[in-house]
Amino acid sequence: MHSGSAAFSALLVLISASAYAQEGSPAGPVPPALLAQRRAALLQQLGDAVVVLRSARVQDLESFPQATDFRQDDDFFYLTGLETADSWLVLEAHARAPDKVTLYVPDRDAQEEQWTGSRLDARAAAELSGIADVERSEAAPAAIRKLLAAGRVLYVKLPASAQEHCSGLDGTRGEQCTWQFLRPLEPAAVELRDTRLAIAPLRLIKDVDELGRLRRAADITAAALRSAFQTSKPGMWEYEIEAGIERVFRASGAERVGFPSIVGSGPNSTVLHYDKSRRQTRAGDLVVMDVGAEFGYYTADVTRTMPISGTFTARQRALYDLVLATQQTVIDSIRPGLTIGRLDDIARSYMRRHSGSLCGAQSCDSYFGHSIGHWLGMDVHDVGARTTPFAPGMVLTVEPGVYLPEEALGIRIEDDVLVTRAGAEVLSAGAPRRAEDIEKLMSVDRN
Repeated sequence: MHSGSAAFSALLVLISASAYAQEGSPAGPVPPALLAQRRAALLQQLGDAVVVLRSARVQDLESFPQATDFRQDDDFFYLTGLETADSWLVLEAHARAPDKVTLYVPDRDAQEEQWTGSRLDARAAAELSGIADVERSEAAPAAIRKLLAAGRVLYVKLPASAQEHCSGLDGTRGEQCTWQFLRPLEPAAVELRDTRLAIAPLRLIKDVDELGRLRRAADITAAALRSAFQTSKPGMWEYEIEAGIERVFRASGAERVGFPSIVGSGPNSTVLHYDKSRRQTRAGDLVVMDVGAEFGYYTADVTRTMPISGTFTARQRALYDLVLATQQTVIDSIRPGLTIGRLDDIARSYMRRHSGSLCGAQSCDSYFGHSIGHWLGMDVHDVGARTTPFAPGMVLTVEPGVYLPEEALGIRIEDDVLVTRAGAEVLSAGAPRRAEDIEKLMSVDRN
């Protein structure tokens, strides 16, 4: 690292701030017209209320162990398309007046930008987000207090528990939460509601830009799994397989993983969220690979199970085919109006009727210890009530499994599925599912 110079600082001020926001991202910017539609849809359902959203903050690199020091808050990105930190979005819904949207972004700082790159300025923020009214972040607290002084419904992101801390509007860290700036006001003057209750139903239905990002995330993940089939062999360490998968992610434009990769061999294949990747594979092992590339803030979540030696044993194949048939039955059942809970019933019913003696005296669904799936989008377990009936544009995972710890044998097959008017589309179809197709990919020269 090098100390700054006045000339370099002056040059940074001239750099286009749009480069700091979206330009260069493999996913590209979200079209401002779509962002405006999302904000309008949110405002339309609120009545007379104020929504306050805070952007994410840059992590402290001295104590943050992950691969990146900043990832934008999902709801903030969904409504603005911006990756700028220390910003505020305020949406005012009025019953008898025009709605208003104001974005607050921090001033540029040439000295800081020498270390972190060009920061978004007000003009670029307006252009990229489609929000005409852009103010300085420092003005947000007073402006919001003024809005609420007369008594309004306020939507903020409420904590999951009293132990969850967040940053206050006054800029303090750690001890204040977003809504505590209301203390100077009368408690009865403001009715608090959670933004997630208002935004989650909107995020459940993916628009054309979101579906494009999810399709690309699924394609990248499928390509990485195909590569793993072709390169894996007995004796490799789990972390070697994981590294190969994530190399394909990054080389294909995925800027991060959607969640910690799961590569579990042998006994680790029966541990649902195993992510240590420390075991050396052995001949005859099954390897469960539950991975997802994140592309443009949207993540895939795909699981494949492979025989590290290249072919399934007869018992492994029988159990694998049961799990695959269960998954296909569920996918074939998807249509608007159903729920995740109903799919879970369909999966377990099928598995009970077709288990035979594969799992001993019990049906194999006794060894299927998790739900059939979950919503997918900006988060791997995305927002939305599990009881919500399916509608076109929703995306969920379908992931039956059987786990037999006493045999060190775990099998899970997971795909990302889009609900359509006619039924379902498997977004992750590029990753082979049939046992014979997996074995064929693994039959290349393995020396």
